Amino acid sequence: MQGRLGVVYPYILLIFVVLFYAGNILIGKALNDLLPFTIAFLRLFVALIFLFPIGIRSAREHRATFWNHRRPLLIMTLTGVAFFNTFIYGALQYTSATNVSVLETVIPVLTVILSAFLLKERLLPLQWIGVIISFTGALWVVIDGRFGNLVSLNWNIGDIIMIGAILSWSVYSIVVKQSIHLFPPLGALFMMTSIATLVLFPFVVIEWWVYGVPYLWKVDYILGFLYLGIFPSLIALIFYNNAVEQLGASKASVFLNFLPVFTMGGAYLWLGEKITLMQVTGALLVISGVVLTTQIGKKRKNHRGVKSKVNEA
Repeated sequence: MQGRLGVVYPYILLIFVVLFYAGNILIGKALNDLLPFTIAFLRLFVALIFLFPIGIRSAREHRATFWNHRRPLLIMTLTGVAFFNTFIYGALQYTSATNVSVLETVIPVLTVILSAFLLKERLLPLQWIGVIISFTGALWVVIDGRFGNLVSLNWNIGDIIMIGAILSWSVYSIVVKQSIHLFPPLGALFMMTSIATLVLFPFVVIEWWVYGVPYLWKVDYILGFLYLGIFPSLIALIFYNNAVEQLGASKASVFLNFLPVFTMGGAYLWLGEKITLMQVTGALLVISGVVLTTQIGKKRKNHRGVKSKVNEA
């Protein structure tokens, strides 16, 4: 019984990860009467409160490491922690939760493309086909399956804002791949959350100065920020890292392609959004392209690894 549970356990963790990330989009949409910098800042502030007792010691003990590698630390903080979710919450002001979740799944493909240009990683022809399929699926969602929108440029500004989120997380993924091993996990999470909170603070002040200070003591707001600060910011990351240790990054990352499915269901049941055939078609195209692009590359790496071991033997 324990053996079966051990096999299933990482997949259970990944189900919760996808649920928590889908919840991030749905809660962000539900809170969109607040401005994006306010949502992003308060989410991080709540996360920082819970991180402080478990991360401050590690941050102090490794402060020399953080200072010596401050450049990658700052890039990861700005792209992955500070502005990725700010772009998402900004996009949700104008577009649907479903569109955001579909466009978010383009990230692995863009990461592969940036790796090819920045890290000189070679893409196979099948990977380029996957890139084209994913891009077509994302574009299909943005233009709502109407190619006339390409000519008229009558695009939803929220879908355009999501380009910032996609670029941010793609850059973050590349830097994480190169540098995250340099830092202690909890200490790094604490430091990035702390710095991101400080970075976003002046933007929040400007928002409140221009638009007025929002009344935040509503039960819905408090519960929403508690969710955002605890589940997608902390628990989902811990669960995901645990699953990666047991399954490997390839299997775990592909599982995140279920994000549009969970978000579409939640948006339909909770937010009352209508799910169109165009969105479903686009989501399927994006997911197919992501799997093709990322898995072909990983299979090639695994094949090279096996081949080198055979040659060594």
